[in-house]
Amino acid sequence: MGFLKKLFGGLAAVQQLPSGTITVDRDGRIIASTVSSGYSKDLLQPIARDVLELLREARAAQMPLAEVSLHFGSLRITARELRGGAIIFLLPQTALLPNPTRS
Repeated sequence: MGFLKKLFGGLAAVQQLPSGTITVDRDGRIIASTVSSGYSKDLLQPIARDVLELLREARAAQMPLAEVSLHFGSLRITARELRGGAIIFLLPQTALLPNPTRS
């Protein structure tokens, strides 16, 4: 998933992680977003594309996923399929927010 490189670029700089939701259609176009306008659609588009690809590959392998949750250090991405599209939740993990417990 190369979208993290696109999100943060090649320069070492402190940047706030995106927070909010993205709703995308089956073609990966962003329909609605509650993510700050400081993050352009060009930065969010690869996340949407990769999540949709993951859901399609699972369906093709006859293992459809209702929900997928990805953890990247301080960023948690949770996605739910919506009739071919998806709703994607971006949640930065901070010291104030506990990580979900594993059972």
